[in-house]
Amino acid sequence: MNGLKTLMQPHRIVLMMLFTGLVLWCALTMRWDWIPKYAPLALEGLWTTIWILVVTTVLGFLLAIPLGLAQAIGPWYLSAPARAFCTVIRGTPLLLQIWLLYYGLGSLFPQFPWIRSSELWPYLRQAWPYAVMALTLSYAGYEGEVMRGAFSGVAKGQLEAAKSFGMPRFTMFRRIWLPQAIRNVLPTLGGETILQLKATPLVATITVVEIYAVSSRVRSDTFIVYEPLLLLALAYMVIAGLIGLAFKRFEARIPQRR
Repeated sequence: MNGLKTLMQPHRIVLMMLFTGLVLWCALTMRWDWIPKYAPLALEGLWTTIWILVVTTVLGFLLAIPLGLAQAIGPWYLSAPARAFCTVIRGTPLLLQIWLLYYGLGSLFPQFPWIRSSELWPYLRQAWPYAVMALTLSYAGYEGEVMRGAFSGVAKGQLEAAKSFGMPRFTMFRRIWLPQAIRNVLPTLGGETILQLKATPLVATITVVEIYAVSSRVRSDTFIVYEPLLLLALAYMVIAGLIGLAFKRFEARIPQRR
């Protein structure tokens, strides 16, 4: 009942009417006859965007944990490289990182016969491994700095109490330190994941066919500009909304510290 009352507020009704009018105007005045032809390619591009997003965020976060831990408590020979890595990643454009890996590292592999004859060559000659690597390192560089603050923000008294009870370091890290650090940065992780989604179109510059590359192909083939961009924006908004909803649900299931 309260949700319906909130939904029926005057400004919300006006916004819904404007949105409905905009949708009807787009449906009646724009060209959509190209959709059946490009729908299979669009679904393939959407799937590519989603799996690249999932793989790079998971791998990037797994890499961010040791990066943050090394900066928070590590000795200088671990903290200094971790800090330097995060500084370089955060200080250079992601597009430059993608091009350095694809056009730089990717151009070196064909010069080695033993790589060309290995089982990895069918993958190394494609563009998507370099896109995954670049996005993973980018996410890890940003989240490594976030995790550094999260590890430093965990109450030291809890860690000292665990030590006094004789809890092993790995058990203390797994049961106390890491869970509390992740709980503290969940809202930030949700926002960073959405930013990672918005960074995926950059992989189209190295011939990875994701959803943005599909919209570009539609524009180049049919000279239709606005319709593919509108559908592209809608796709990103839906995925970003699902990501935000998933993180909110996850946050609600975690007990809050009193």
